[in-house]
Amino acid sequence: MRGERIVFLVPGFFGFTSVGAVSYFRDVETALGAALERRGVKARIVRCATQPTASIPRRADRLRRQVIAHRGLGARDLHFVGHSTGGLDVRMLLTPDVKIAAGNTEELIARRTRTAISVTTPHHGTPLANHFLTVQGHTLLLLLSALATSGPGRGTLLAATNAIALAARLDDWTGVENSLLDRVSGKVLEVLRSESSRSAWAFLQDIKEDQGAVLQLTPEGIALFDASVADRRDVDYGCVVAGVPPPRERFVPKALLQPERIALRALFRLLHGLAARPHPHYPYPKPSAAVQRRLDKRLGFAVTPATNDGIVPTLSQLHGRLLHVGCADHLDVVGHYTLAERAGNWLPSGAGFTPEAFGATWEAVAAAIAGRA
Repeated sequence: MRGERIVFLVPGFFGFTSVGAVSYFRDVETALGAALERRGVKARIVRCATQPTASIPRRADRLRRQVIAHRGLGARDLHFVGHSTGGLDVRMLLTPDVKIAAGNTEELIARRTRTAISVTTPHHGTPLANHFLTVQGHTLLLLLSALATSGPGRGTLLAATNAIALAARLDDWTGVENSLLDRVSGKVLEVLRSESSRSAWAFLQDIKEDQGAVLQLTPEGIALFDASVADRRDVDYGCVVAGVPPPRERFVPKALLQPERIALRALFRLLHGLAARPHPHYPYPKPSAAVQRRLDKRLGFAVTPATNDGIVPTLSQLHGRLLHVGCADHLDVVGHYTLAERAGNWLPSGAGFTPEAFGATWEAVAAAIAGRA
């Protein structure tokens, strides 16, 4: 329909529209659509697909093709919301005089674009990407991708399947039958055999075949990206940033009854620790005093270069207007809450993200879109 408004949701590093029962932008479409309607803005919301860890130019070209396929060239207003690496895809697509493909479709898209909103995007890289380049990091990358797409059994998938099976056998040797570990092992097999897991493993295969974005998301790589990508003057750039307090553990006896949570919590602590190591030669830009105060106040603690959401440093997420700050981990903000009571856990970060916090996040995004609609 000519003259319509379209909002494109662009996924990030583990990018997919859905794998099995898991939707990347979990509940975002509903929350954002309702928030826009409350502001009198009628818009069509499109969830984009992308290559999970492909290079940013390849991802940006696929985004370009999806805008065309969804009749974006005939729209009155275009709005982009990019989560994680998706925010970098958007920045590249909108860069003045960029040449991603033959013709001038990039320019036609940019002329119709009103807002470009990034959500927990590594605008200045993440130290975690450096670790992903190692042999151990490659395994960690595949594990995180599996956890991000594992469906209803996500909360029961442990960090190492072999360790689960071994522990279950040890239970058998001690005479304990049908233990929690047995049930966990059974659930792993059930998930792996399910229809949804086939699409999950196809997704993992995509990651194995192209990991160009991993190198580009290092602080060194993103410095080159920043030198070659520019904002467009007539587009409103805004950001949603997140961070969590440094993980601290205290012994709770009942935690022994949740070995899967202990393993996943340990995994989050590892990720947080790796992301908390800023590169000595590629520091994050220092925020203004006003932005620093806002970050500290909203998160409830002093934000430093080590502060992060488990994947991306908080100070690396700043670009354009600061729209919203949330105490959240990297996938909380797109609906994958890490509440212990919820079976759809991503990783238990301890952020305490709530449905109310989720709603506030997307109200802020809707307000920015409505302001330029």
